Amino acid sequence: MKVAEEAPVVEATLDPVPAAKQPTGAGPAGMLFDVNLQISVELGRTVLPIKDVLRLGPGSVVELSKSVGDPVDVFANDKLIARGELVVVDSIVAVRITQLVGAPQGAGH
Repeated sequence: MKVAEEAPVVEATLDPVPAAKQPTGAGPAGMLFDVNLQISVELGRTVLPIKDVLRLGPGSVVELSKSVGDPVDVFANDKLIARGELVVVDSIVAVRITQLVGAPQGAGH
């Protein structure tokens, strides 16, 4: 029996932009600089037998389906906002944004 493991997700909270670095003339939108967002990127999925899941612990390595150069989706508060690709910068895995995802045409809220 195989168990589908939850998709590994990288999450980050963006710190608000300090008042000294906020754009001048931001007007009413300036209040949005203090809003926290949960940013997440799905790095891959895998299927593991239960016996292998039970063996996982600190230092365990789980192979994922994505590698450097592969496309990934970027979510803010569980809403798709961008697409990008996995890159390595100074030995750190990162995401290069390649496309911003806008609201569908005709969605005037």
